[in-house]
Amino acid sequence: MNYLSTRGHPDRKRFCEILLEGLAPDGGLYLPEQYPQVDTATLAKWRALPYAELAFEILSLYIDDIPPADLKALCAKTYTAEVFGTDEIVPLRELEDGVYLEALSNGPTLAFKDMAMQLLGNLFEYELARRGSELNILGATSGDTGSAAEYAMRGKKGVRVFMTSPDGRMSPFQQAQMFSLQDENIHNIAITGVFDDCQDIVKAVSNDLGFKRKYRIGTVNSINWARLLAQVVYYFAGYFQATASNDKPVSFTVPSGNFGNVCAGHVARMMGLPIQTLVVATNENDVLDEFFRTGVYRVRGAADTHETSSPSMDISKASNFERFVFDLVGRDAARLRKLFVEDLGLQGSFDLSGDPAFQQAAGRFGFKSSRSTHADRLAVIRDTDKRFATLVDPHTADGLKAAREHIVPGVPMVVLETALPIKFAATLVEALGEEPARPKKFEGIEALPKRVVKLPADAEAVKAYIAQNCD
Repeated sequence: MNYLSTRGHPDRKRFCEILLEGLAPDGGLYLPEQYPQVDTATLAKWRALPYAELAFEILSLYIDDIPPADLKALCAKTYTAEVFGTDEIVPLRELEDGVYLEALSNGPTLAFKDMAMQLLGNLFEYELARRGSELNILGATSGDTGSAAEYAMRGKKGVRVFMTSPDGRMSPFQQAQMFSLQDENIHNIAITGVFDDCQDIVKAVSNDLGFKRKYRIGTVNSINWARLLAQVVYYFAGYFQATASNDKPVSFTVPSGNFGNVCAGHVARMMGLPIQTLVVATNENDVLDEFFRTGVYRVRGAADTHETSSPSMDISKASNFERFVFDLVGRDAARLRKLFVEDLGLQGSFDLSGDPAFQQAAGRFGFKSSRSTHADRLAVIRDTDKRFATLVDPHTADGLKAAREHIVPGVPMVVLETALPIKFAATLVEALGEEPARPKKFEGIEALPKRVVKLPADAEAVKAYIAQNCD
């Protein structure tokens, strides 16, 4: 299996090369040259597999430069009941007729990012040991990626983590999960700005090829293909739990800011998983909803990026969106490059509304979208608690609101849960008048000493800090 850049770089690379690299040399994102196809016989064979074995089967289609026995051992080491709380790993429950919640938040940091990050940490450690090398991970987080990455990488041999986050824009619980870590290989950097500033810094540093090579810079954001690939697995697991046979379609609703989570669903669908609709649920930062409604992709600046009660989705530049648009325009790298480098780079937007390809977003690719407000989130949290005795976090509430707008009778609608409610306690208190329960291991976490530095939204300042802490 070889991987190419969405922007047309001539090199083709193997999985372990792009695992450690992140962005392609031309600033593009890596995708496989083709999506492996899964037929009904294969689905039937996979249906009864435990999660770790299912992960091995799916990853094996994309990874041929790790010996199968080693890859199987990495999956078995990652996906255990001890780490994720249940044998099912991602248990599914029917909330109401035709609407299901897939629990993705039982990992170490109580968010869906653990599903991929735990595997990524083990893959990094394995490959770095094989090479006798080190890696400095530079990441950006709007809330959950940072803690999931840090908990997965803490203590890992040959790995340092430099995680940027928007200063003051995460929930107190999210901040405490990250900033309370005292491990020497973990570095938290609070950036004066919004998440998009953090993400721009990561891309700017990754595009400085000299610095990237000298300091062996990698990434754990979903621009890293390995991270997105690991997320593909839980779409298959959710499908198998929601159906009794492989002739029944299922739809998924995915709370989305950076498009990585739902892009994994796109990959699963392209592989042949019977997904009828992929519903993109956004909050007031509705750049993705605007595209799927109008064909116009228009990024916002920091001043126009709203601070909301579902803060992990306070994103106005969805970096994984480039992967989907690459498929949407027929994998035409020159056209993709014009859209993302010229149109988006110079004008801040591109317009596909009059293009036949845009009609395929809903038709051939199954995408629909929805937008929620703070009032919507409060209403869904209250309703879900009252009717089903179930607490949901604000992002999952965005998902439930969107799901109900796109239900088709007879087609199960699976909503991907994103985090446990305690991570956003203030909103739960506003909705219900009381704070949700928290696991004992996180009691008093907000009061622990914090290890974090503050830097301006400047790539050079971040590079200087990395250099200082790598020498």
